[in-house]
Amino acid sequence: MLNEVEEVKIEKLEDDEEDVIPFQDAITSYGADYPVESLVKRMRSGDIFIPHFQRGYVWSLVDASRFIETLLLGLPVPGIFLSREYESQKLLVIDGQQRLRTLQYFYDGIFEPMRQVFALRGVQAEFKGVTYKSLPEEDRRRLDDSIIHLTIVKQDEPSDDDSSIYHIFERLNTTGRVLSPQELRACLYHGDFNDLLAQLNEDKAWRSIFGPVNRRMRDQELILRFLALHFYSDSYKKPMKGFLNRYMKRNEDLKLQSADQLIQTFIPTIEAIYDSVGRQAFKPKGALNAAVFDAVMIGVARRLERDGVEDRKSVDEKYQMLLSNEDFIPATQESTSDEENVRRRIALASDAFAEVK
Repeated sequence: MLNEVEEVKIEKLEDDEEDVIPFQDAITSYGADYPVESLVKRMRSGDIFIPHFQRGYVWSLVDASRFIETLLLGLPVPGIFLSREYESQKLLVIDGQQRLRTLQYFYDGIFEPMRQVFALRGVQAEFKGVTYKSLPEEDRRRLDDSIIHLTIVKQDEPSDDDSSIYHIFERLNTTGRVLSPQELRACLYHGDFNDLLAQLNEDKAWRSIFGPVNRRMRDQELILRFLALHFYSDSYKKPMKGFLNRYMKRNEDLKLQSADQLIQTFIPTIEAIYDSVGRQAFKPKGALNAAVFDAVMIGVARRLERDGVEDRKSVDEKYQMLLSNEDFIPATQESTSDEENVRRRIALASDAFAEVK
C-alpha cells in the first residue's frame, strides 16, 4: 500500500539556494480602484480567479466578519495584487485571496469553510448576526460602494516564461508560508500540462520510489525537470529554475509535446527503473538526489526510444557502475545546475544505458 511507504527525503543541493533567476525589468503595473460589488461580480464570472493550488482558505468566521465590518465602518483595507494573463486577459490573484473569497462568501450568504450561513460574528453590536441580505439598505449600499485598491501587473517582455510575474509571486504572496517553485508554477502555468504533471505523479512505480505525494510539489517538479531536460537538454542554460519555468510556460497547453508523448516518455522509463533498481533508485546516499534522477531517467529514456529493454538485471548493473563513476559523481554533487555538469552527467548516463540489451 502506498500509504505504508515512508516519505523519501530529497537531498538538498546548493543549487536550491543559489539558483536565482535574474529579475527582468519588463513589467507594467498600474493601480485601479474597484467597488466591492464589482469585485464580487468579477469573481463570480471568473474574470478574477484564484489558481486552483491556492484554494487554502485560512480565515476563521470571526476573521472574515471583522474584514466585512472594516468595510462597513468605512475604514481602509490593504490592497490586492493581480496579474493580467496575456492570452485570456483574466486577472489572476497574486495576493489577496482571503479578502476576495470573504467578500464572495458574504455576498453569496454562505461561509463555505463551515458550510453555514455567513452571519457576522465577533463584531460590534450593531452588526452582530447580520447577513448581506439582512443589512439595512444604507449599510448594504456602503458596502457595495466600498473601494478596494488593486495593483495589476503584466509582463511586457520576455513573454516566454513570465519570469517577472514569477518574481512578484515569489515576493508578494502571503499565504502564510513561502511557496515552493513548483507551487508557484502551478499558479502561473495552470494549463493542460500542469494537470498532466499531477496525473503522471500518480504512477505506482514513481510513488513506490518517491513515497507519499509531496505537499510542496517537489515530486511534480522532478517529473517536470526530467521532461524539460529530456527534450531540451541541448538548449539548457542555468539557472535550472528559469529553465523549468520557460519549458512549463511554452508547453502550458501541450503544444510542444502532446499528453500522449509525455506519458509514453515518463511511464515506461520510471517503470523500467523501478523494476530494475527498486525503491532505492536515485538515492546514492539515502536521500533522493535530483541530479542523479534527471541523468538516469534521461539515459534510460533514450535507450527505450530505440526499443524495449529485456535484460532488467543489466539496467541495475549499469546503474550501479554509473554511481561509482568518478566523472559522474562530481556532476551530481556540486554545482549541479551548471551547464557543463548537466551535460556531462546526462552524456555519461546515456552512454552507460546505451549498452543495455
